[in-house]
Amino acid sequence: MMKLKDSALLDAFICNLSCVYELPESVLANSSNQDIELDLGCGKGSFTTELAKRHPERIILAADVLSGRLRKLVKRNQRNGVENMRVLKAEARMLVARLLPDRTLSRIHILCPDPWPKDRHSGNRLLSSNFMTHIHRVLKDDGVWHFSTDDLEYLAAVRQAVKASQLFAEKPERLSDIADIKTDFEVMWNEMGKNVYHHSWVKLPLPAVNIGH
Repeated sequence: MMKLKDSALLDAFICNLSCVYELPESVLANSSNQDIELDLGCGKGSFTTELAKRHPERIILAADVLSGRLRKLVKRNQRNGVENMRVLKAEARMLVARLLPDRTLSRIHILCPDPWPKDRHSGNRLLSSNFMTHIHRVLKDDGVWHFSTDDLEYLAAVRQAVKASQLFAEKPERLSDIADIKTDFEVMWNEMGKNVYHHSWVKLPLPAVNIGH
């Protein structure tokens, strides 16, 4: 197998979605009979690669905005013989809100996103109520959303927003197959004696809308 060192060679294994307005067919090609999972903000991909190794029957989408991280992920995949992953350079909001078709994903992982702890920055948080509607849209019926954070205030805010949305029900057992897999960030945090908290929710049908007469 070719050893990948040169950036140009590595980039050939990355689908760049930075300037597209429609998802290339290659991203979801030959996937009609397979479960698809997305690791949104995959970083260097230790979690993502282990997920792909554990579930070779599934297609794993790995998305991040930083080319350097994605190149490291490509090299990690080569070392581990991973062939069921599609590596995407994509902005999270664009990918989920605009590019992915309805009911595409069996599971989406959003692990340790930036909590933007200062009040004046809280509007930058990825997991707004609006973004949750897009998560709901791209999940298959009974699909699972997996979230983790080290920030208890952010966790409380997300859980409150999820409850208010009526779009998801909490289902911690839906992570039993991957409960032992950690991101690079979580490993580092644990080594410092700090905790990372994981939660998962399953997609519910859209709430009924009452139409007055």
